[in-house]
Amino acid sequence: MFDRLIDYLESIKSRDPAPRSRMEILLYPGVWAVGLHKVAHWMFNGNMFFLARLVNHFARLITAVDIHPGAQIGSNLFIDHGFTVIGETAIIGNNVTIYQCVTLGGTNPTNGEGGKRHPTIMDNAIIGSGAQILGPITVGERARIGASAVVTNDVPEGATMVGVRARSTLVPAETYNQDFVPYGTPCTETSNPPEKTLACLQDEMKKLQKQMLIFEQQTNANIDDNGEKKSVRAAKPVKKQSKSK
Repeated sequence: MFDRLIDYLESIKSRDPAPRSRMEILLYPGVWAVGLHKVAHWMFNGNMFFLARLVNHFARLITAVDIHPGAQIGSNLFIDHGFTVIGETAIIGNNVTIYQCVTLGGTNPTNGEGGKRHPTIMDNAIIGSGAQILGPITVGERARIGASAVVTNDVPEGATMVGVRARSTLVPAETYNQDFVPYGTPCTETSNPPEKTLACLQDEMKKLQKQMLIFEQQTNANIDDNGEKKSVRAAKPVKKQSKSK
C-alpha cells in the first residue's frame, strides 16, 4: 500500500516541476480528490449510494473537483488544480493527466450506447485546461486534447485535438513516443491545422521570392549600360579535316 502511494506521488512529480518533495504533493487537491473517490467508488459498488454521494460532496467541497462515485479510474491519475467534473460512466486509464476546468460530460442515455454516456480516456492521455469531452467517445492512448477544445468524436491514438469543434492532427510515430508534454500541446509548436497550412504557404512564398531575386540578378547582369542585352559570341565550330587517302 505504501509502495503504491510512493509510486503515485513519484508519477505526479515526474509530470509537475513545481513540488520540491512528496509531502507537497500530498497537499494537492487533485490527490485528495482521487483518494476520496476511491472510498466513494467502493461504497458505490457496494450499493451504498447515499454514503458514496456524501463522500463525493465532501470531496468536492474541499477540492473543487467533482468525480461521480460511479466513475472508473485507473492508476496514477493526475488532476492538476480543481474545477474538474468527471461523470458517472466515465472510464479513465492509467497515467492520465487532467488540467483545470475540464469536463468529462455525458449525453442523453437513450442514444443507443447502452447507458454509457460519458467518455473513455485511454492510458497516457493529456487533457488541457478548459477542455470539454462530451459523450460516450474514446480518447486514444497518448492523445492530447488542447486547451478549451470541445471534443465530441473519437480521438485516434497519438492525435492532438484543438479548437471548437476540435479537429484532429495526427502525430508522427517519433513524436508519439516522446516524453510527457505539459498541457497536451507544446507551446513552441503549432497544432492548429489551418495555421500549419498557412505556415507552409509562407515558406513556399519565401522560396519563390528568393528564386525570383536570383533570376532578376542574372537578367540584370546580361544588360549593358545602355539598357541593351549583351551579345554573346558563339564559338565557331571547328571543322574536321578529312584525311586524304
